[in-house]
Amino acid sequence: MAGEPKRQVFFISDGTGLTASSYGKSLLAQFRDIAFETKTIPFVDTIERAHKAAERIRETQTKTGTRPIVFSTLVKEDIQRVIEETGAFVIDLFNAFIGPLEKELGAKSAHTLGHSRDVFGDERYQRRIEAIEFALSHDDGVRVRDYDRAEIIVIGVSRCGKTPTSLYLAMNFSLKACNYPLTGEELERETLPAPLAPWREKLIGLTIDPKALSEIRMKRRPSPEYASLAACRREVRAAERIFQHNRIPVFDSTATSIEELAGNILKHYRRTHGNGNGLGNGSA
Repeated sequence: MAGEPKRQVFFISDGTGLTASSYGKSLLAQFRDIAFETKTIPFVDTIERAHKAAERIRETQTKTGTRPIVFSTLVKEDIQRVIEETGAFVIDLFNAFIGPLEKELGAKSAHTLGHSRDVFGDERYQRRIEAIEFALSHDDGVRVRDYDRAEIIVIGVSRCGKTPTSLYLAMNFSLKACNYPLTGEELERETLPAPLAPWREKLIGLTIDPKALSEIRMKRRPSPEYASLAACRREVRAAERIFQHNRIPVFDSTATSIEELAGNILKHYRRTHGNGNGLGNGSA
Protein backbone atom coordinates (compact mmCIF):
# COMPACT_ATOMS: atom_id res chain seq x y z
CA MET A 1 0.00 0.00 0.00
CA ALA A 2 1.16 3.57 -0.70
CA GLY A 3 2.80 5.21 2.26
CA GLU A 4 3.64 1.97 4.05
CA PRO A 5 7.31 1.06 4.58
CA LYS A 6 8.83 -1.39 2.14
CA ARG A 7 9.06 -5.01 3.26
CA GLN A 8 12.70 -6.07 3.40
CA VAL A 9 13.69 -9.13 1.38
CA PHE A 10 17.00 -11.01 1.19
CA PHE A 11 18.12 -13.46 -1.51
CA ILE A 12 20.83 -15.68 -0.04
CA SER A 13 22.88 -18.28 -1.87
CA ASP A 14 26.14 -20.17 -1.77
CA GLY A 15 26.48 -19.24 -5.45
CA THR A 16 25.82 -16.00 -7.29
CA GLY A 17 22.27 -15.63 -5.95
CA LEU A 18 20.69 -15.44 -9.39
CA THR A 19 18.50 -18.49 -8.80
CA ALA A 20 17.25 -17.28 -5.40
CA SER A 21 16.65 -13.82 -6.83
CA SER A 22 14.82 -15.09 -9.92
CA TYR A 23 12.48 -17.40 -8.02
CA GLY A 24 11.98 -14.92 -5.18
CA LYS A 25 11.13 -12.00 -7.42
CA SER A 26 8.70 -14.15 -9.41
CA LEU A 27 6.84 -14.94 -6.19
CA LEU A 28 6.93 -11.37 -4.89
CA ALA A 29 5.54 -10.10 -8.19
CA GLN A 30 2.24 -11.71 -7.26
CA PHE A 31 1.79 -9.15 -4.46
CA ARG A 32 1.44 -5.97 -6.50
CA ASP A 33 0.09 -3.81 -3.68
CA ILE A 34 3.12 -4.38 -1.45
CA ALA A 35 6.42 -2.55 -1.90
CA PHE A 36 9.59 -4.59 -1.42
CA GLU A 37 13.23 -3.64 -0.96
CA THR A 38 15.51 -6.47 -1.99
CA LYS A 39 19.12 -7.30 -1.24
CA THR A 40 21.23 -10.18 -2.57
CA ILE A 41 23.90 -11.83 -0.43
CA PRO A 42 25.89 -14.20 -2.68
CA PHE A 43 28.58 -16.79 -1.88
CA VAL A 44 27.44 -17.60 1.65
CA ASP A 45 29.42 -20.84 1.58
CA THR A 46 31.02 -20.87 5.03
CA ILE A 47 29.70 -20.65 8.58
CA GLU A 48 31.55 -17.36 9.01
CA ARG A 49 29.80 -15.80 6.01
CA ALA A 50 26.50 -17.22 7.21
CA HIS A 51 26.90 -15.46 10.57
CA LYS A 52 27.72 -12.17 8.78
CA ALA A 53 24.59 -12.56 6.64
CA ALA A 54 22.55 -13.40 9.73
CA GLU A 55 23.81 -10.26 11.43
CA ARG A 56 22.62 -8.14 8.48
CA ILE A 57 19.20 -9.78 8.65
CA ARG A 58 18.87 -9.16 12.39
CA GLU A 59 20.00 -5.53 12.02
CA THR A 60 17.36 -5.01 9.34
CA GLN A 61 14.66 -6.49 11.55
CA THR A 62 15.70 -4.27 14.46
CA LYS A 63 15.72 -1.18 12.24
CA THR A 64 12.39 -1.79 10.52
CA GLY A 65 10.49 -3.58 13.29
CA THR A 66 9.29 -6.19 10.80
CA ARG A 67 10.87 -9.56 10.20
CA PRO A 68 12.54 -9.78 6.79
CA ILE A 69 11.67 -12.35 4.16
CA VAL A 70 14.58 -14.56 3.09
CA PHE A 71 14.71 -16.67 -0.06
CA SER A 72 17.51 -19.21 0.28
CA THR A 73 19.21 -21.63 -2.10
CA LEU A 74 21.81 -22.69 0.47
CA VAL A 75 22.78 -26.34 0.25
CA LYS A 76 24.60 -27.08 3.51
CA GLU A 77 22.23 -27.67 6.39
CA ASP A 78 24.49 -26.09 9.04
CA ILE A 79 24.74 -22.87 7.03
CA GLN A 80 20.99 -22.85 6.35
CA ARG A 81 20.38 -23.35 10.08
CA VAL A 82 22.30 -20.16 10.92
CA ILE A 83 20.00 -18.18 8.63
CA GLU A 84 16.85 -19.81 9.99
CA GLU A 85 17.88 -18.94 13.56
CA THR A 86 17.61 -15.21 12.75
CA GLY A 87 13.85 -15.34 13.22
CA ALA A 88 13.26 -14.11 9.68
CA PHE A 89 10.62 -15.68 7.45
CA VAL A 90 12.90 -18.06 5.55
CA ILE A 91 11.83 -19.85 2.38
CA ASP A 92 14.23 -22.72 1.62
CA LEU A 93 13.92 -22.99 -2.15
CA PHE A 94 16.48 -25.78 -2.42
CA ASN A 95 14.98 -28.28 0.02
CA ALA A 96 11.45 -27.45 -1.09
CA PHE A 97 12.25 -29.32 -4.32
CA ILE A 98 15.07 -31.73 -3.44
CA GLY A 99 13.03 -33.75 -0.90
CA PRO A 100 10.11 -34.50 -3.26
CA LEU A 101 12.55 -35.25 -6.10
CA GLU A 102 14.50 -37.71 -3.96
CA LYS A 103 11.24 -39.45 -3.07
CA GLU A 104 10.02 -39.57 -6.65
CA LEU A 105 13.35 -40.76 -8.08
CA GLY A 106 14.06 -43.16 -5.24
CA ALA A 107 17.57 -41.80 -4.91
CA LYS A 108 19.50 -39.42 -2.72
CA SER A 109 20.77 -36.17 -4.24
CA ALA A 110 24.48 -35.40 -4.27
CA HIS A 111 23.68 -32.59 -1.83
CA THR A 112 27.05 -31.09 -2.58
CA LEU A 113 28.32 -27.56 -2.98
CA GLY A 114 30.87 -25.78 -5.10
CA HIS A 115 30.23 -26.78 -8.69
CA SER A 116 31.51 -23.40 -9.82
CA ARG A 117 34.81 -24.13 -8.05
CA ASP A 118 35.08 -27.49 -9.79
CA VAL A 119 34.50 -25.94 -13.20
CA PHE A 120 36.43 -22.69 -12.93
CA GLY A 121 39.09 -23.39 -10.33
CA ASP A 122 39.94 -21.22 -7.37
CA GLU A 123 41.38 -18.32 -9.40
CA ARG A 124 38.33 -17.84 -11.60
CA TYR A 125 35.99 -18.37 -8.66
CA GLN A 126 37.77 -15.64 -6.72
CA ARG A 127 37.70 -13.32 -9.73
CA ARG A 128 33.94 -13.72 -9.97
CA ILE A 129 33.49 -12.93 -6.28
CA GLU A 130 35.65 -9.80 -6.67
CA ALA A 131 33.63 -8.72 -9.72
CA ILE A 132 30.32 -9.11 -7.85
CA GLU A 133 31.62 -7.23 -4.81
CA PHE A 134 32.88 -4.48 -7.11
CA ALA A 135 29.50 -4.16 -8.88
CA LEU A 136 27.61 -4.05 -5.59
CA SER A 137 29.89 -1.45 -4.00
CA HIS A 138 30.07 0.78 -7.09
CA ASP A 139 26.38 1.00 -7.94
CA ASP A 140 24.74 4.25 -9.06
CA GLY A 141 27.82 6.46 -9.26
CA VAL A 142 29.34 5.46 -5.91
CA ARG A 143 33.14 5.52 -5.45
CA VAL A 144 34.06 7.07 -8.79
CA ARG A 145 37.66 7.25 -7.59
CA ASP A 146 37.89 3.49 -8.21
CA TYR A 147 36.94 3.65 -11.87
CA ASP A 148 40.50 2.85 -12.85
CA ARG A 149 39.74 -0.68 -11.64
CA ALA A 150 36.51 -0.99 -13.64
CA GLU A 151 36.39 -2.97 -16.87
CA ILE A 152 32.98 -1.65 -17.94
CA ILE A 153 31.10 1.47 -16.84
CA VAL A 154 27.41 1.39 -17.77
CA ILE A 155 25.83 4.84 -18.06
CA GLY A 156 22.32 6.09 -18.78
CA VAL A 157 19.31 7.83 -17.30
CA SER A 158 17.57 6.67 -14.14
CA ARG A 159 15.67 3.36 -14.41
CA CYS A 160 17.00 2.33 -17.82
CA GLY A 161 18.46 -0.95 -16.48
CA LYS A 162 22.00 -0.01 -15.44
CA THR A 163 22.14 -1.85 -12.11
CA PRO A 164 20.81 -5.27 -13.19
CA THR A 165 23.00 -5.15 -16.29
CA SER A 166 26.13 -4.42 -14.25
CA LEU A 167 25.35 -7.18 -11.77
CA TYR A 168 24.63 -9.70 -14.51
CA LEU A 169 27.97 -8.92 -16.18
CA ALA A 170 29.72 -9.44 -12.86
CA MET A 171 27.87 -12.59 -11.80
CA ASN A 172 27.98 -14.39 -15.12
CA PHE A 173 31.10 -13.09 -16.85
CA SER A 174 33.33 -11.99 -13.95
CA LEU A 175 33.55 -8.47 -15.34
CA LYS A 176 34.16 -5.61 -12.92
CA ALA A 177 31.21 -3.53 -14.06
CA CYS A 178 29.85 -0.43 -12.37
CA ASN A 179 27.24 2.10 -13.39
CA TYR A 180 26.76 5.85 -13.34
CA PRO A 181 23.46 7.77 -13.65
CA LEU A 182 23.14 10.69 -16.06
CA THR A 183 21.10 13.37 -14.25
CA GLY A 184 20.50 17.09 -13.75
CA GLU A 185 22.99 19.53 -15.23
CA GLU A 186 24.79 16.81 -17.18
CA LEU A 187 21.64 16.15 -19.18
CA GLU A 188 20.69 19.82 -19.47
CA ARG A 189 24.13 20.72 -20.82
CA GLU A 190 24.48 17.41 -22.67
CA THR A 191 28.01 16.98 -21.34
CA LEU A 192 29.85 13.88 -20.22
CA PRO A 193 30.23 13.93 -16.41
CA ALA A 194 33.76 14.82 -15.30
CA PRO A 195 34.38 11.53 -13.42
CA LEU A 196 33.75 9.62 -16.66
CA ALA A 197 35.95 11.68 -18.96
CA PRO A 198 39.20 9.74 -18.34
CA TRP A 199 37.49 6.39 -18.97
CA ARG A 200 35.72 6.81 -22.32
CA GLU A 201 37.01 3.49 -23.65
CA LYS A 202 35.22 1.72 -20.77
CA LEU A 203 31.84 3.41 -21.23
CA ILE A 204 28.70 1.60 -22.38
CA GLY A 205 25.54 3.64 -22.93
CA LEU A 206 22.06 2.31 -22.26
CA THR A 207 19.03 3.85 -23.91
CA ILE A 208 15.34 3.05 -23.60
CA ASP A 209 12.08 3.99 -25.24
CA PRO A 210 10.73 7.07 -23.38
CA LYS A 211 7.23 5.60 -23.11
CA ALA A 212 8.55 2.41 -21.53
CA LEU A 213 10.73 4.47 -19.19
CA SER A 214 7.76 6.59 -18.15
CA GLU A 215 5.77 3.46 -17.27
CA ILE A 216 8.63 2.11 -15.16
CA ARG A 217 9.11 5.40 -13.33
CA MET A 218 5.39 5.82 -12.70
CA LYS A 219 5.47 2.63 -10.65
CA ARG A 220 8.47 3.85 -8.65
CA ARG A 221 7.91 7.58 -8.19
CA PRO A 222 4.89 9.02 -10.05
CA SER A 223 5.88 12.69 -10.13
CA PRO A 224 5.57 14.87 -13.27
CA GLU A 225 9.17 16.06 -13.02
CA TYR A 226 10.48 12.50 -12.94
CA ALA A 227 8.00 10.14 -14.57
CA SER A 228 6.05 12.09 -17.18
CA LEU A 229 6.47 11.10 -20.82
CA ALA A 230 7.79 14.60 -21.62
CA ALA A 231 10.48 14.37 -18.92
CA CYS A 232 11.49 10.88 -19.99
CA ARG A 233 11.64 11.86 -23.64
CA ARG A 234 13.78 14.88 -22.82
CA GLU A 235 16.24 12.89 -20.69
CA VAL A 236 16.59 9.98 -23.11
CA ARG A 237 17.24 12.28 -26.08
CA ALA A 238 19.82 14.26 -24.11
CA ALA A 239 21.58 11.06 -23.04
CA GLU A 240 21.64 9.79 -26.62
CA ARG A 241 23.25 13.03 -27.77
CA ILE A 242 25.92 12.63 -25.06
CA PHE A 243 26.59 9.12 -26.34
CA GLN A 244 26.82 10.33 -29.93
CA HIS A 245 29.10 13.29 -29.16
CA ASN A 246 31.50 11.06 -27.24
CA ARG A 247 31.30 8.04 -29.57
CA ILE A 248 30.02 5.79 -26.79
CA PRO A 249 28.56 2.44 -27.91
CA VAL A 250 24.84 2.27 -27.14
CA PHE A 251 22.53 -0.64 -26.35
CA ASP A 252 18.74 -0.46 -26.15
CA SER A 253 17.18 -2.02 -23.05
CA THR A 254 13.54 -1.44 -24.04
CA ALA A 255 12.42 -4.89 -25.13
CA THR A 256 15.59 -6.78 -24.33
CA SER A 257 16.09 -9.23 -21.48
CA ILE A 258 18.97 -8.63 -19.09
CA GLU A 259 20.57 -11.85 -20.35
CA GLU A 260 20.48 -10.72 -23.99
CA LEU A 261 21.53 -7.18 -23.14
CA ALA A 262 24.52 -8.34 -21.11
CA GLY A 263 25.42 -10.86 -23.81
CA ASN A 264 25.49 -8.15 -26.47
CA ILE A 265 27.64 -5.95 -24.25
CA LEU A 266 30.01 -8.88 -23.66
CA LYS A 267 30.35 -9.43 -27.42
CA HIS A 268 31.26 -5.76 -27.85
CA TYR A 269 33.74 -5.98 -24.98
CA ARG A 270 35.44 -8.99 -26.50
CA ARG A 271 35.67 -7.32 -29.91
CA THR A 272 37.32 -4.23 -28.45
CA HIS A 273 39.34 -5.75 -25.58
CA GLY A 274 39.86 -9.37 -26.58
CA ASN A 275 38.55 -12.28 -24.53
CA GLY A 276 40.01 -10.84 -21.37
CA ASN A 277 40.74 -12.98 -18.31
CA GLY A 278 39.08 -16.15 -19.46
CA LEU A 279 35.63 -14.60 -19.42
CA GLY A 280 32.84 -17.04 -19.95
CA ASN A 281 29.47 -18.19 -18.79
CA GLY A 282 28.99 -18.53 -15.06
CA SER A 283 26.55 -20.49 -12.95
CA ALA A 284 23.93 -19.39 -10.50
